[in-house]
Amino acid sequence: MTTFASQGHCRGPMAALGRAEGWLDSKGRAAWIAAMVLGFIFFWPVGLALLGYMIWKGKMTCSKSSMTSPMSTGFAAPSSGNSAFDAYRADTLRRLEEEQKAFEDFLDRLRQAKDKSEFDQFMDERARAANARAEDDTPREA
Repeated sequence: MTTFASQGHCRGPMAALGRAEGWLDSKGRAAWIAAMVLGFIFFWPVGLALLGYMIWKGKMTCSKSSMTSPMSTGFAAPSSGNSAFDAYRADTLRRLEEEQKAFEDFLDRLRQAKDKSEFDQFMDERARAANARAEDDTPREA
């Protein structure tokens, strides 16, 4: 997407910044990082400003979707030309995705069990403390 400023219709510092941003975006994250490092080397406030801008615009984030398999994103891996290998690869990726889901479900159950155990322990300690206070408050006969 090009902006009005990046098309060259505007002049001035904002248009230049828009063109610079467009150029850096077209080169990718490595260009942004290189610009930030150079900014720190030559004049540290420029590097700091670039770092803040990159964080604010979300240019430094890693999304979980970028780390998922091609099958789960809806994009099929390119064909190798060998149908048997492609079938094997598809089956292996499907199996790995199932194992990953099963493992994530296991971790969720483990976290829930740990949370329940900790909560039960808290409630037991609270009940013991309440019983101890109740025993201390009762009058004792000599």
